[in-house]
Amino acid sequence: MLLSALPLVLTSDIVRPLKIQSPRSFATRKYRNAFRDLGKGNAAIIAKLDKAWRQLFYGDDAIQRVYYPVGSNMAYIKDVGNDDVRTEGMSYGMMIAVQLGHREEFDRLWRWAKRYMRYADGPYKGFFAWQCDTSGNVRGMTPASDGEEYFATALFFAAGRWGDKTYRKEADTILHAMREGKRIVPGTAMFDPTAKQVVFVPSGDAAKFTDPSYHLPAFYELWARWAEEDRPFWKEAATKSRELLRCAAYPTTGLYPDYSGFDGKPQKAPWDPQSTNDRFGSDAFRVGGNLAMDWLWFGKDPWQVEQSNRMLTFLATQKPAYVSGYTLDGKPTVAYQSGGHVAMNAVAAMAASSKDAPAFIEALWNAPVPSGQWRYYDGLLYLFGLLHASGQYRIWTPK
Repeated sequence: MLLSALPLVLTSDIVRPLKIQSPRSFATRKYRNAFRDLGKGNAAIIAKLDKAWRQLFYGDDAIQRVYYPVGSNMAYIKDVGNDDVRTEGMSYGMMIAVQLGHREEFDRLWRWAKRYMRYADGPYKGFFAWQCDTSGNVRGMTPASDGEEYFATALFFAAGRWGDKTYRKEADTILHAMREGKRIVPGTAMFDPTAKQVVFVPSGDAAKFTDPSYHLPAFYELWARWAEEDRPFWKEAATKSRELLRCAAYPTTGLYPDYSGFDGKPQKAPWDPQSTNDRFGSDAFRVGGNLAMDWLWFGKDPWQVEQSNRMLTFLATQKPAYVSGYTLDGKPTVAYQSGGHVAMNAVAAMAASSKDAPAFIEALWNAPVPSGQWRYYDGLLYLFGLLHASGQYRIWTPK
């Protein structure tokens, strides 16, 4: 189905890039269309979204698509470069499907995730194995917290968009598992009960630190309003998450580490003895987008505008162009630029007031739909970027 056949509303409300104020979309139900701010027409915007959806979900098997149907009623999102299926991709795929109104694809992905990834019992009961092969055999037993966060929020949105309360019950089941701390070793709660922050992995030493890109204060604000239980906790989690994002940003470049302590100090990857604690890499691409989403939806912390400006100003000074790996103080560690990084910088630019911000949004408009070996992560973030920049990444309130 083409997006032009869907009831999408490409708003004409223009929020000027240099105006420092929050649209607070949760309250106003108006969403900034940054592509329209650049003078792009509605037909061209719809065509761009159509193309991305069709290519990444229904394009060529070998070099374009990441969505693969299974049988009559299931499907998975494949990390093509690593030949596996991850909760990250499955939950991102569900979020994309609900935002674009594709219920069949949403349900197919959710059925596959429940059948092959969700634990019915044991220390990880209610959680999802973060990695499977394409036949559904578990490869990575531990959960990865970002998957559960996106599963829950996508299900809440599905309840709102399609009016089916079953989705809401399933979202609440996931949130209950995330908070439930009475688990035998090696499992633990997905949010540290003292720090009130999402943990990297709810198991052993990996539950003693966090990943800034897993911090989604905008989601926690919604859970604090919609969850069946623990609403005060989720409200406080949103506050603690904003505090962490302040502490973890490098003061001059605005770059984030891939991992940090609950105090925001960079953390080495304990499974990799060669890792350093000053790495801005692929995980951290997402932080700018997460922070901007929180500003655009709730507008609670004007520092988020300052931070978006700081990061984009640093990247704009990189010659001949910024790359997608740095030390936190700004030394390049790779020689390439990732499509997913371009997409998340465009979202960050929607929360920025600097003169550089429109160029980052234009860069996403001009970027091709990711293809080839590494199209999985880049492609999903590319679609997230298009949805935000076109005003189509929306809050769907469950009835």
